Amino acid sequence: MGFERLVFVSGQGATDPATGRLAADDIERQTEQVLKNVEAILKAAGSSLQHVLRCGVFLLDMSEFAKMNAVYSRVFGAHRPARTTVQVAGLPGAGLRVEIDAIAYVP
Repeated sequence: MGFERLVFVSGQGATDPATGRLAADDIERQTEQVLKNVEAILKAAGSSLQHVLRCGVFLLDMSEFAKMNAVYSRVFGAHRPARTTVQVAGLPGAGLRVEIDAIAYVP
């Protein structure tokens, strides 16, 4: 597979593109919106969540890992891309609790 078949999605926040507003201030809804945003970019590039090779997850509070992971696992289903999850001191945007980036391929 050549690089021309790879899609690099930069870190996505939980802003709903329809409203321009941040998803509610809880980790589950924010994770859901972040993954919808990642999915929209992948679809536009001819890929999908099922073709993700790797994700980076950045959490404001690692104690929210289990709640984030429940949403992440439900959205990805049986597909389990490689993942790194880290706690960060801050994220770009007031109220943002999670950011996710991804690398996928175009089938």
